[in-house]
Amino acid sequence: MKKLVLVTSPPACGKTFISKKLAKALTNCVYLDKDTLIVLSKQIFKVAGEEYNRSSDFFQREIRDYEYYAILDLAFDALDYNDTVLINAPFTDEIRNDDYLNSLRERLAEKSAQLCVVWIHTDIDVAHQRMIKRNSDRDVWKLEHWNEYIATQNFTKPENIPELYVFENSSDEDFKRSIDGAVKYIRG
Repeated sequence: MKKLVLVTSPPACGKTFISKKLAKALTNCVYLDKDTLIVLSKQIFKVAGEEYNRSSDFFQREIRDYEYYAILDLAFDALDYNDTVLINAPFTDEIRNDDYLNSLRERLAEKSAQLCVVWIHTDIDVAHQRMIKRNSDRDVWKLEHWNEYIATQNFTKPENIPELYVFENSSDEDFKRSIDGAVKYIRG
């Protein structure tokens, strides 16, 4: 059975590290990272004369959803050529929206594919330290306005998703326990 795997969580919870490890462990898996589209987003900010701020109203209104449309279109095309496609992206709003998930499931059924959602659980303090450590320009505003930013993030496990696997990632020990379970879940 074909599978579309969404690796999701708020920023700096370990999505990229875990997604890459999962893609390698799954073998013959198409790996897609929504952050690859950031180069296009930066150009949109520049052309629009807007400050580069991925937490801004401009980003939410003019860019965010289109990044998701693009990465999902790539994933659906990839399902024509491979049985497992993994997307590394927050999907923080989408995985809490039953209508969105049902629509995604319907599109996947047309491809004879199933949805798998891997939610990465990381303590907020750990995510904060990881964001500082990665030192990325996409995080400047978030770190300078940490309290305002973190109030917009939901670190709780999404409910009512039967295809959900919770990947614990607040420590090296959590990671080691979760990686094998995630591979078994996706392949199962």
